Amino acid sequence: MLSASDSSKAQRYNPDTTLTIVIDTAVVNIRAHKLTEQDFIDAVVADTGFYKAFRDMKRYSFVAENHLYTYDKKNKIEGEIYRKVRRTMTGNKSKVEYLVKQDKGKLYKKNGKYDLYTLEMFDYIFDNAYKSDFTSGERLPSTDGKNGSYKDKLKMLIFQPGRKISGIPFLSKKTEIFGKDMRQFYFYQFARGTYLDSIPVYRFKVIRKPSIADGDVMINELTTIFDVRDFKILGRYVDMKYSNLLFDFDVKMNIELVPFRDKLLPAKISYQGNWDVPLHKEERASFLITQKEYH
Repeated sequence: MLSASDSSKAQRYNPDTTLTIVIDTAVVNIRAHKLTEQDFIDAVVADTGFYKAFRDMKRYSFVAENHLYTYDKKNKIEGEIYRKVRRTMTGNKSKVEYLVKQDKGKLYKKNGKYDLYTLEMFDYIFDNAYKSDFTSGERLPSTDGKNGSYKDKLKMLIFQPGRKISGIPFLSKKTEIFGKDMRQFYFYQFARGTYLDSIPVYRFKVIRKPSIADGDVMINELTTIFDVRDFKILGRYVDMKYSNLLFDFDVKMNIELVPFRDKLLPAKISYQGNWDVPLHKEERASFLITQKEYH
Protein backbone atom coordinates (compact mmCIF):
# COMPACT_ATOMS: atom_id res chain seq x y z
CA MET A 1 0.00 0.00 0.00
CA LEU A 2 1.15 3.57 -0.68
CA SER A 3 1.69 5.93 2.23
CA ALA A 4 -0.16 9.24 2.38
CA SER A 5 3.02 11.11 1.43
CA ASP A 6 3.72 8.80 -1.49
CA SER A 7 0.19 8.96 -2.90
CA SER A 8 0.45 12.56 -4.08
CA LYS A 9 3.58 11.73 -6.10
CA ALA A 10 2.59 8.30 -7.37
CA GLN A 11 1.72 7.70 -10.99
CA ARG A 12 -1.28 5.69 -12.10
CA TYR A 13 -1.58 2.12 -10.82
CA ASN A 14 -2.92 -0.14 -13.55
CA PRO A 15 -4.11 -3.51 -12.22
CA ASP A 16 -3.40 -6.67 -14.14
CA THR A 17 -6.18 -7.09 -16.71
CA THR A 18 -4.58 -10.15 -18.28
CA LEU A 19 -6.56 -13.36 -17.98
CA THR A 20 -4.85 -16.05 -15.91
CA ILE A 21 -4.27 -18.42 -18.82
CA VAL A 22 -1.22 -20.02 -20.42
CA ILE A 23 -1.69 -20.63 -24.16
CA ASP A 24 -0.65 -24.11 -25.29
CA THR A 25 -1.59 -23.80 -28.97
CA ALA A 26 -1.64 -20.47 -30.81
CA VAL A 27 -4.43 -21.46 -33.24
CA VAL A 28 -6.98 -24.20 -32.75
CA ASN A 29 -8.83 -25.89 -35.58
CA ILE A 30 -12.16 -25.64 -33.85
CA ARG A 31 -13.94 -27.69 -36.49
CA ALA A 32 -11.65 -30.61 -35.69
CA HIS A 33 -13.32 -30.60 -32.27
CA LYS A 34 -16.78 -30.42 -33.89
CA LEU A 35 -17.16 -26.82 -32.75
CA THR A 36 -17.82 -23.76 -34.88
CA GLU A 37 -17.55 -20.01 -34.39
CA GLN A 38 -21.31 -19.90 -33.93
CA ASP A 39 -21.11 -22.36 -31.02
CA PHE A 40 -18.86 -19.92 -29.15
CA ILE A 41 -20.97 -16.90 -30.12
CA ASP A 42 -24.19 -18.58 -28.97
CA ALA A 43 -22.57 -19.52 -25.65
CA VAL A 44 -21.29 -15.97 -25.04
CA VAL A 45 -24.62 -14.34 -25.84
CA ALA A 46 -26.67 -16.79 -23.75
CA ASP A 47 -24.28 -16.93 -20.79
CA THR A 48 -25.48 -15.77 -17.38
CA GLY A 49 -22.60 -17.45 -15.53
CA PHE A 50 -20.98 -14.27 -14.24
CA TYR A 51 -24.22 -12.94 -12.82
CA LYS A 52 -24.92 -16.34 -11.24
CA ALA A 53 -21.40 -16.39 -9.77
CA PHE A 54 -21.98 -13.09 -7.97
CA ARG A 55 -25.39 -14.29 -6.86
CA ASP A 56 -24.08 -17.67 -5.67
CA MET A 57 -21.13 -16.25 -3.73
CA LYS A 58 -23.68 -15.00 -1.20
CA ARG A 59 -24.10 -18.62 -0.11
CA TYR A 60 -20.54 -18.79 1.19
CA SER A 61 -18.01 -17.37 3.57
CA PHE A 62 -14.92 -15.78 1.99
CA VAL A 63 -12.21 -13.15 2.31
CA ALA A 64 -12.08 -10.27 -0.20
CA GLU A 65 -9.45 -7.61 -0.82
CA ASN A 66 -10.44 -4.44 -2.66
CA HIS A 67 -7.94 -1.87 -3.95
CA LEU A 68 -9.43 1.24 -5.63
CA TYR A 69 -7.59 4.26 -6.98
CA THR A 70 -8.72 7.56 -8.50
CA TYR A 71 -6.51 9.92 -10.52
CA ASP A 72 -6.12 13.54 -11.53
CA LYS A 73 -5.73 14.71 -15.13
CA LYS A 74 -1.99 13.98 -15.01
CA ASN A 75 -2.72 10.38 -13.96
CA LYS A 76 -1.30 10.86 -10.48
CA ILE A 77 -3.13 9.06 -7.68
CA GLU A 78 -5.72 11.38 -6.13
CA GLY A 79 -7.64 9.00 -3.87
CA GLU A 80 -7.26 5.47 -2.58
CA ILE A 81 -9.59 2.95 -0.96
CA TYR A 82 -8.44 -0.33 0.56
CA ARG A 83 -10.78 -2.88 2.09
CA LYS A 84 -10.05 -6.33 3.44
CA VAL A 85 -13.34 -8.00 4.21
CA ARG A 86 -14.26 -11.27 5.88
CA ARG A 87 -17.77 -12.43 5.13
CA THR A 88 -19.18 -15.25 7.26
CA MET A 89 -22.39 -17.15 6.54
CA THR A 90 -24.40 -18.70 9.36
CA GLY A 91 -27.43 -20.45 7.95
CA ASN A 92 -28.93 -17.93 5.52
CA LYS A 93 -27.58 -14.87 7.34
CA SER A 94 -24.34 -13.08 6.60
CA LYS A 95 -21.91 -11.19 8.81
CA VAL A 96 -19.41 -8.77 7.27
CA GLU A 97 -16.26 -7.82 9.18
CA TYR A 98 -13.82 -5.23 7.85
CA LEU A 99 -10.35 -6.49 8.74
CA VAL A 100 -8.82 -3.38 7.15
CA LYS A 101 -10.66 -0.24 6.03
CA GLN A 102 -8.54 2.65 4.75
CA ASP A 103 -9.47 5.79 2.79
CA LYS A 104 -6.91 8.28 1.54
CA GLY A 105 -7.10 11.45 -0.51
CA LYS A 106 -10.08 12.95 -2.33
CA LEU A 107 -12.92 10.42 -2.49
CA TYR A 108 -16.14 12.00 -1.20
CA LYS A 109 -18.32 15.04 -1.80
CA LYS A 110 -19.35 17.35 1.02
CA ASN A 111 -22.62 15.42 1.41
CA GLY A 112 -20.67 12.22 2.08
CA LYS A 113 -21.42 10.57 -1.27
CA TYR A 114 -18.67 9.29 -3.52
CA ASP A 115 -17.00 11.95 -5.65
CA LEU A 116 -16.90 9.71 -8.72
CA TYR A 117 -19.67 7.70 -10.35
CA THR A 118 -17.16 4.86 -10.88
CA LEU A 119 -16.84 4.46 -7.11
CA GLU A 120 -20.61 4.60 -6.69
CA MET A 121 -20.96 1.84 -9.28
CA PHE A 122 -18.35 -0.26 -7.49
CA ASP A 123 -20.28 0.06 -4.25
CA TYR A 124 -23.57 -0.73 -6.02
CA ILE A 125 -22.31 -3.86 -7.80
CA PHE A 126 -19.62 -5.30 -5.55
CA ASP A 127 -19.57 -3.95 -2.00
CA ASN A 128 -23.34 -4.31 -1.57
CA ALA A 129 -23.03 -7.96 -2.57
CA TYR A 130 -20.97 -8.68 0.54
CA LYS A 131 -23.62 -7.23 2.82
CA SER A 132 -26.76 -8.80 1.32
CA ASP A 133 -28.05 -12.27 2.09
CA PHE A 134 -28.63 -15.02 -0.45
CA THR A 135 -31.66 -14.60 -2.68
CA SER A 136 -32.97 -16.68 -5.57
CA GLY A 137 -33.19 -15.61 -9.18
CA GLU A 138 -30.75 -16.36 -11.96
CA ARG A 139 -31.26 -13.69 -14.60
CA LEU A 140 -30.19 -10.10 -14.84
CA PRO A 141 -32.84 -7.37 -14.50
CA SER A 142 -34.55 -6.19 -17.67
CA THR A 143 -32.91 -3.22 -19.36
CA ASP A 144 -35.58 -2.67 -21.99
CA GLY A 145 -37.06 0.80 -22.31
CA LYS A 146 -38.12 2.38 -19.04
CA ASN A 147 -38.03 -0.92 -17.14
CA GLY A 148 -34.27 -0.85 -16.59
CA SER A 149 -32.36 1.80 -14.65
CA TYR A 150 -29.13 3.25 -16.00
CA LYS A 151 -27.23 1.34 -13.31
CA ASP A 152 -28.85 -1.91 -14.42
CA LYS A 153 -27.84 -1.20 -18.02
CA LEU A 154 -24.23 -0.73 -16.94
CA LYS A 155 -24.50 -3.85 -14.82
CA MET A 156 -25.57 -5.83 -17.87
CA LEU A 157 -22.71 -4.35 -19.89
CA ILE A 158 -20.33 -5.74 -17.26
CA PHE A 159 -21.89 -9.18 -16.90
CA GLN A 160 -23.14 -9.79 -20.47
CA PRO A 161 -21.07 -7.79 -22.98
CA GLY A 162 -21.84 -8.44 -26.63
CA ARG A 163 -25.61 -8.14 -26.32
CA LYS A 164 -27.74 -5.17 -27.35
CA ILE A 165 -28.49 -2.92 -24.38
CA SER A 166 -31.37 -0.55 -25.07
CA GLY A 167 -31.42 2.92 -23.62
CA ILE A 168 -27.75 3.94 -23.80
CA PRO A 169 -27.71 6.95 -26.18
CA PHE A 170 -25.71 6.42 -29.39
CA LEU A 171 -24.20 3.20 -28.07
CA SER A 172 -27.00 0.62 -27.77
CA LYS A 173 -26.46 -0.95 -31.21
CA LYS A 174 -22.68 -0.89 -30.89
CA THR A 175 -22.78 -3.24 -27.88
CA GLU A 176 -24.38 -5.97 -30.06
CA ILE A 177 -21.09 -7.08 -31.65
CA PHE A 178 -22.49 -10.41 -32.91
CA GLY A 179 -25.47 -8.78 -34.63
CA LYS A 180 -25.71 -8.58 -38.43
CA ASP A 181 -24.78 -4.89 -38.47
CA MET A 182 -21.71 -5.15 -36.23
CA ARG A 183 -20.30 -8.61 -36.98
CA GLN A 184 -18.61 -7.40 -40.16
CA PHE A 185 -16.28 -5.22 -38.08
CA TYR A 186 -14.64 -8.11 -36.17
CA PHE A 187 -12.54 -11.20 -36.69
CA TYR A 188 -12.08 -14.21 -34.40
CA GLN A 189 -9.08 -16.01 -32.91
CA PHE A 190 -9.11 -19.42 -31.26
CA ALA A 191 -6.55 -21.05 -28.98
CA ARG A 192 -6.18 -23.80 -26.42
CA GLY A 193 -4.61 -23.20 -23.06
CA THR A 194 -4.50 -23.92 -19.33
CA TYR A 195 -6.29 -21.89 -16.68
CA LEU A 196 -5.20 -21.83 -13.02
CA ASP A 197 -2.38 -24.27 -13.84
CA SER A 198 -4.63 -27.29 -14.37
CA ILE A 199 -7.93 -26.56 -16.15
CA PRO A 200 -7.91 -27.16 -19.95
CA VAL A 201 -9.61 -24.26 -21.74
CA TYR A 202 -10.47 -22.70 -25.08
CA ARG A 203 -9.77 -19.00 -25.60
CA PHE A 204 -12.24 -17.31 -27.95
CA LYS A 205 -11.11 -13.81 -28.87
CA VAL A 206 -13.21 -11.28 -30.81
CA ILE A 207 -11.07 -8.38 -32.08
CA ARG A 208 -11.90 -5.28 -34.06
CA LYS A 209 -10.45 -5.38 -37.56
CA PRO A 210 -7.50 -2.95 -37.93
CA SER A 211 -9.16 -1.24 -40.90
CA ILE A 212 -12.26 -0.24 -38.91
CA ALA A 213 -12.48 3.40 -37.78
CA ASP A 214 -12.70 4.15 -34.04
CA GLY A 215 -16.19 5.62 -34.27
CA ASP A 216 -17.68 2.54 -35.91
CA VAL A 217 -17.30 0.28 -32.87
CA MET A 218 -17.36 0.55 -29.11
CA ILE A 219 -15.94 -2.85 -28.09
CA ASN A 220 -12.38 -3.32 -29.35
CA GLU A 221 -11.89 -6.77 -27.89
CA LEU A 222 -13.94 -9.39 -26.09
CA THR A 223 -12.01 -12.46 -24.94
CA THR A 224 -13.79 -15.38 -23.29
CA ILE A 225 -12.29 -18.46 -21.59
CA PHE A 226 -14.24 -21.74 -21.85
CA ASP A 227 -13.66 -24.88 -19.81
CA VAL A 228 -12.96 -27.62 -22.39
CA ARG A 229 -14.65 -30.24 -20.22
CA ASP A 230 -18.12 -28.69 -19.90
CA PHE A 231 -17.95 -25.48 -22.02
CA LYS A 232 -18.67 -23.28 -19.01
CA ILE A 233 -17.23 -19.76 -19.14
CA LEU A 234 -14.44 -19.15 -16.60
CA GLY A 235 -13.02 -15.78 -17.62
CA ARG A 236 -13.78 -12.67 -19.61
CA TYR A 237 -11.74 -9.65 -20.74
CA VAL A 238 -13.34 -6.65 -22.45
CA ASP A 239 -11.69 -3.57 -23.95
CA MET A 240 -14.13 -0.73 -24.69
CA LYS A 241 -13.30 2.66 -26.16
CA TYR A 242 -15.43 5.34 -27.77
CA SER A 243 -15.29 9.07 -28.40
CA ASN A 244 -17.67 11.63 -29.90
CA LEU A 245 -19.02 15.05 -28.95
CA LEU A 246 -20.95 13.57 -26.01
CA PHE A 247 -18.89 10.60 -24.81
CA ASP A 248 -15.24 9.88 -24.29
CA PHE A 249 -14.25 6.69 -22.49
CA ASP A 250 -11.52 4.08 -22.49
CA VAL A 251 -12.14 1.04 -20.27
CA LYS A 252 -10.47 -2.34 -19.82
CA MET A 253 -11.96 -4.92 -17.49
CA ASN A 254 -11.23 -8.51 -16.55
CA ILE A 255 -13.43 -10.91 -14.55
CA GLU A 256 -12.34 -14.42 -13.59
CA LEU A 257 -14.24 -17.22 -11.87
CA VAL A 258 -12.94 -20.18 -9.88
CA PRO A 259 -14.62 -23.61 -9.55
CA PHE A 260 -15.77 -24.32 -6.00
CA ARG A 261 -17.73 -27.49 -5.26
CA ASP A 262 -20.43 -27.52 -7.94
CA LYS A 263 -20.39 -23.72 -8.47
CA LEU A 264 -18.35 -21.06 -10.22
CA LEU A 265 -17.53 -18.13 -7.94
CA PRO A 266 -15.74 -14.78 -8.46
CA ALA A 267 -11.98 -14.86 -7.97
CA LYS A 268 -10.62 -11.70 -9.60
CA ILE A 269 -12.12 -8.49 -10.98
CA SER A 270 -9.84 -5.79 -12.36
CA TYR A 271 -10.75 -2.49 -14.01
CA GLN A 272 -8.94 0.50 -15.44
CA GLY A 273 -10.74 3.30 -17.20
CA ASN A 274 -11.28 6.94 -18.05
CA TRP A 275 -14.72 8.51 -18.52
CA ASP A 276 -15.73 11.97 -19.72
CA VAL A 277 -19.49 12.48 -20.17
CA PRO A 278 -21.76 15.56 -20.10
CA LEU A 279 -22.74 17.05 -16.72
CA HIS A 280 -20.11 14.97 -14.89
CA LYS A 281 -16.49 15.61 -14.06
CA GLU A 282 -13.92 13.54 -15.92
CA GLU A 283 -13.32 10.25 -14.10
CA ARG A 284 -10.09 8.27 -13.99
CA ALA A 285 -10.07 5.19 -11.81
CA SER A 286 -8.86 1.63 -11.45
CA PHE A 287 -9.58 -1.21 -9.06
CA LEU A 288 -8.48 -4.74 -8.29
CA ILE A 289 -10.76 -7.10 -6.34
CA THR A 290 -9.74 -10.59 -5.27
CA GLN A 291 -11.92 -13.09 -3.43
CA LYS A 292 -10.57 -16.29 -1.88
CA GLU A 293 -10.82 -18.75 0.99
CA TYR A 294 -14.36 -19.82 0.09
CA HIS A 295 -15.94 -22.25 2.52
